[in-house]
Amino acid sequence: MAENSPMTEAMYYILLALLKPAHGYGMMQRITELSRGRLHMGPGTLYGVLTRMKKDGWIVLNSEEDRRKTYSITPAGKDALLAEYERLKHLVDDGKVLEEEENENE
Repeated sequence: MAENSPMTEAMYYILLALLKPAHGYGMMQRITELSRGRLHMGPGTLYGVLTRMKKDGWIVLNSEEDRRKTYSITPAGKDALLAEYERLKHLVDDGKVLEEEENENE
C-alpha cells in the first residue's frame, strides 16, 4: 500500500483492534466494540485484509494454536495507523466550515 494512501475503514479498525494482540474472532468483537456497534466485520473481509497487512509488514502472526492464529501490530503498522489518524483529524477539522456556514445562515 502506498504510504500516503487513505486506509479503508476495515484496515483502520483492524489495526486499532490489534493494538492488543488478538485472534480473528476476538478482533471481530473488538472492532464492533471500538466502533460502538456501527461496524460488524465478517471473516471474509477480516482475513482478506489480514493477509494484505501481513504482506505489507503492518502485522505479524504471533502464535498458532489449534486453528486459532493470534496477530499483533508491528511498529510499521502503528506508524501507518497514527498517520491515518492524523489524516482523519485534518479531514474533520477542515469540515468544521460546514458548521460555520450553518451558524451564519441562522
